[in-house]
Amino acid sequence: MIPLAITRGDVADYVSALIIVYIGLIFCNILISYVPRMPYRPWLRAVLDFITETTDPYLNIFRRLMRPIGGAGGFAFDLSPILALIVLGIAEGIVVGALS
Repeated sequence: MIPLAITRGDVADYVSALIIVYIGLIFCNILISYVPRMPYRPWLRAVLDFITETTDPYLNIFRRLMRPIGGAGGFAFDLSPILALIVLGIAEGIVVGALS
């Protein structure tokens, strides 16, 4: 038989998977920030724009709290993704723990 009802465990697994994908997107955003100028390819630009447009609203919250450290211009070191990942991990533990 096919189960027709979605259990709390299923919802917890789904939320956990979404958060893992979002963490992966944040790591991709960190990696592409180290490459100063990407060659222009329409498909590559679409992927990079998707990554930045998806993660920047969340990361901008923490960028307001923590300014980049050192360096002038584009050479500053941004620690806000580390704080964002810590908060996301804590939120995942709370939400998935409450749903399990």
